[in-house]
Amino acid sequence: MQDNGDKVRIDKWLWAARFYKTRALAAGAVEGGKVRLDGARVKPSKTLRPGDALEIRQGPYRYSIMVRELSDRRGSAALASQLYAENEESKKAREQLKAQLQMQSRPFHKGRPTKRARRQLQKFTDYYR
Repeated sequence: MQDNGDKVRIDKWLWAARFYKTRALAAGAVEGGKVRLDGARVKPSKTLRPGDALEIRQGPYRYSIMVRELSDRRGSAALASQLYAENEESKKAREQLKAQLQMQSRPFHKGRPTKRARRQLQKFTDYYR
């Protein structure tokens, strides 16, 4: 990745590191308090330096990362993953949460009821009217 001196705007870096799809979304997240730099709320124009610690919330997921390199250009996902190092505890917590959410979202049935099941439901609801 291309280094842009020794500092880059936080919204540009989040976009380049592929945490957000657009720079506007990254700026909105920073402005909304979803991104914290060294535990403090910052503005989108705040400059990052290598070694800074970021906490990023995206929906139910939380990332605790350390900035390794700076870049203001968006590249491939493989190159973007080299821009930061994620905390091991953060990875484990996110994986556990992902597994929990997958278990909760499993439906008890699949698709629409069949003709026979629909008739049984109708008979059942008519019985209690």
